[in-house]
Amino acid sequence: MNRYPLWKYLVISVALLLGALYSLPNIYGEDPALQIAGQKSTTVIDLDVQKKAEAFLEQAGIKSSGSFFEAPTGGSPGTIKIRFSDTDTQLRAKDLLELKMNSSSSDQDYIVALNLLSSSPKWLTSLNALPMPLGLDLRGGVYFLLKVDMKGALEKKLTSLASEARSRLREKSIRYQSIDKDNGQLAIKFTNEDEAKKAVTLLNDSLSDIFFKIEKSIDGTKLIGTFKETSIKQIQENALQQNILTLNKRVNELAVKEPIIQKQGVDRIVVQLPGVQDTARAKDIIGRTATLESRLADPVQPYIGLNEKPPVGLDAFKFGNQQGVFKKSVVITGERIVDASAGFDQNQRPSVNLTLDAAGGRSMQEMTRENIGKPMGMILFEKGKGEVLTIATIQGEFGSKFQITGQPTIQSANDLALLLRAGSLAAPMDIIEERTIGPSLGKENIEKGFKSLIFGFIAIAIFMVAYYMMFGTFSVLALGVNLLLLIAILSMLQATLSLPGIAAMALALGMAIDSNVLINERIREELRQGASPQNAISIGFEKAWATIFDSNVTTLIAGLALLAFGSGPIKGFAIVHCLGILTSMFSAVFFSRGVVNLWYGRKRKLQSVSIG
Repeated sequence: MNRYPLWKYLVISVALLLGALYSLPNIYGEDPALQIAGQKSTTVIDLDVQKKAEAFLEQAGIKSSGSFFEAPTGGSPGTIKIRFSDTDTQLRAKDLLELKMNSSSSDQDYIVALNLLSSSPKWLTSLNALPMPLGLDLRGGVYFLLKVDMKGALEKKLTSLASEARSRLREKSIRYQSIDKDNGQLAIKFTNEDEAKKAVTLLNDSLSDIFFKIEKSIDGTKLIGTFKETSIKQIQENALQQNILTLNKRVNELAVKEPIIQKQGVDRIVVQLPGVQDTARAKDIIGRTATLESRLADPVQPYIGLNEKPPVGLDAFKFGNQQGVFKKSVVITGERIVDASAGFDQNQRPSVNLTLDAAGGRSMQEMTRENIGKPMGMILFEKGKGEVLTIATIQGEFGSKFQITGQPTIQSANDLALLLRAGSLAAPMDIIEERTIGPSLGKENIEKGFKSLIFGFIAIAIFMVAYYMMFGTFSVLALGVNLLLLIAILSMLQATLSLPGIAAMALALGMAIDSNVLINERIREELRQGASPQNAISIGFEKAWATIFDSNVTTLIAGLALLAFGSGPIKGFAIVHCLGILTSMFSAVFFSRGVVNLWYGRKRKLQSVSIG
């Protein structure tokens, strides 16, 4: 009656073995480490660089706990990671390697970043048994909430469409007077109505995002182009996704371990950088919204005063103590940049070397071929404001590779190269919330969180053993197994653990013990009604199962709703909560009955049970 077949005990044994195996790495903790990555796209990270770093440390008498080389995978660059026994040694090694690995402090080839590595034995790591990653509130780091300027996204798209409209009208030899942007609309002015009618047919076919219509006025005929509703939604969604992709690239450049970059709402992005210690630099790189444009300068009047207005049909942007005057048509944008690296020009001034893709190279080649002897400028846009980096006269034809100057220091050239290399943002962003959590506060959060979990477990164990005697002991064993399996699954999934996750663990313990209370009370009830101990155990588990299943399924539905519609901490809580429900059903019913059957099931003439 109360016997488990062998296969069920084998399932329990395998579950316990896997639970212990994948929970074990969390006991070992993490070692301070350094991560060496390439600052430039041309910098090669290989085994020779690893040997070089080890030699520098050995010469300085700095002992490491080992190093290893991670080959490039999935588009991620190769890195070298070196372990140390304590943070003091880690910081000494960082200062040394930054000095020795780079020939010049102003032109660095390698990024040496602080990191943390699991201190699990190699045999555990080889089984892919890794500790749970810790969230921002436990490890420390920086949190940003960014708001995407959707109006800026539409404005940028409108600029691109204006340039395309010019090209289309020129191809078909349709004459127009001017193309201007006015309150989110494109206004194209014509001298006569016939040209406007030809243009409206052409542009409505070729520019699918905008609908054009003819409007007559005193000063002539105009085409007014407005965005379609479907196009507005698509442009805004694309802008959000492109900004997330670009931020991911920038964070990779900062060598941040396990960053979280995700969408929140319709126009916001959450960026969490656990373990980041140089928060000022992180804020500068993440918060900047640099995009680059190349335009032809006005050959007649390339410069005007700061308070002067540019001639009609031209734009003006700040250039030192004056303004540069440029044509509205854009030759290339930052989207065409394939690579960017800092360096020096022939006069040893800081510069940025750019490489364009094939389309950008062709556009640049055609423009320079047709405009030799005329001025061209590079304009950097940040938060919608343009600033001229350089204006130079085109001396000859060039294509996909060229150099821009105008940076005051090599560090600013490095930062600009990083931003351009990571890609341009589809729309400007503003930091509307910022939080910095120190490593000491994160450590304190871990200690307090786990203390509350342990004290809660001990309190439950004391109550259960005192109230239900031996069956209370079985319940405590099941509760321990539940916690073991939950930690193991979270480690296997590499789910990031945060304070809400620890709270969900505590809730899982409460719900798991609730199932055992139902079972124990049901067995008590059967014993009071005169059933034999063996029958009471069997009926108690069977009848309690329906109640346990119903209560857990309804709670699981609520957890899945939190998982589907929540974000950030709520989602982290929901993941642990849902997994805790599944593990509690296994431990409270399947494992608990297995232990009871093992203890009492072999006794045929059982007279009583210890259930309080």
